Amino acid sequence: MTRDGSTGGLTMGVEEEFLLADPTTARTVPGAQAVLRRVHKEASTSDGSGCKAEFLATQVESATAVCTTLEELRDRLAADRARLVDAARQEGLLLLSCGTAVVSDGRAPVAEGDRFRRVSEMFADVVNDYQVCGCHVHVGVPDRETAVSVVNRVRPWLPTLLALSANSPFFHGIDRGYASWRMMEQTRFPASWMPPRFADAASYDAEVKRLVSYGALVDDRMSFWLMRPSPWLPTVEFRVADAVATVDDAVLQAALGRALVRRALADLEAGLPEPELDDRAAAAAVWAAARYGLDGDGVDPLTRTRTPAGELVDALLRHVEPALEETGDTETVRRLLASVRRDGTGADRQRRAWESGGPLAVVELLASLTDARERKST
Repeated sequence: MTRDGSTGGLTMGVEEEFLLADPTTARTVPGAQAVLRRVHKEASTSDGSGCKAEFLATQVESATAVCTTLEELRDRLAADRARLVDAARQEGLLLLSCGTAVVSDGRAPVAEGDRFRRVSEMFADVVNDYQVCGCHVHVGVPDRETAVSVVNRVRPWLPTLLALSANSPFFHGIDRGYASWRMMEQTRFPASWMPPRFADAASYDAEVKRLVSYGALVDDRMSFWLMRPSPWLPTVEFRVADAVATVDDAVLQAALGRALVRRALADLEAGLPEPELDDRAAAAAVWAAARYGLDGDGVDPLTRTRTPAGELVDALLRHVEPALEETGDTETVRRLLASVRRDGTGADRQRRAWESGGPLAVVELLASLTDARERKST
């Protein structure tokens, strides 16, 4: 993504991580280098978007340029996916947008690069089978001080974003009983799950610096909090969502993320206080979202009560509706939410496919959903 923070809460971009799988065995394949070579193996293109390597050789990543409308974002996401889908097919592989490896041989080779090597050395076997993928949304903010306050204000809504994105019930050939097993894999790392509240940017930077000094993080670019001020862009970065199955799912995450930031900016300008969260209630809310997705109860971290996931989605929509109206996105978001409620989350769809045909049916479904050219609704 290029740098553009001039219109806080308006600009957005999305990074998507994908897995590569064998269409005959459903197992992940370390084919990233060959696939990226076919898309010129460039980290970025002239418009700021690009495809690049991820931590393991079974993974690739795409990043859009800065966008201001959902239609523009959808087109860029679809184009990036199409390039990677075609390159993977030429290598005899499937591109899968899902939170965890449905089937694999466990450990996977680490991609080339000094930073990846240092991560592998620091975390050892915690990362050497870490075949998980996320959908990261960036939203422009005016400055880092504002970014910290925005994260503080958005924290209560992160579990609901996770529930909507849940797309990782299977890992290494086993149904783990969670809608988002990816989130459970992340508990193995320092600085994971709900971000703490920080008083200002200096406090945030000092905490990250301390974690690096402890040897818990490789550098200040590395944290596993579900949202953070971006270390290198004038944005806040949502890192809560699983890699979602469809482009529409990614657009929904971006639309809700941007609306949450715009609502936070409006509340900040109005002088409204930041919400207070109990750490245990917040952790329970993330866990419940990972465990059940939309199919069951969640936890409302504001009221500290057990609440049906559907009601939490309704509350999120009410909270951001003024912001959605400002950007003209209300009807799109309502339509995309209705689709998720009708068809289920990615986890629901994966489980239905498994029941009908096992792991091969799951990866075939995911490959179909990943290619935006096969389904257009936004």
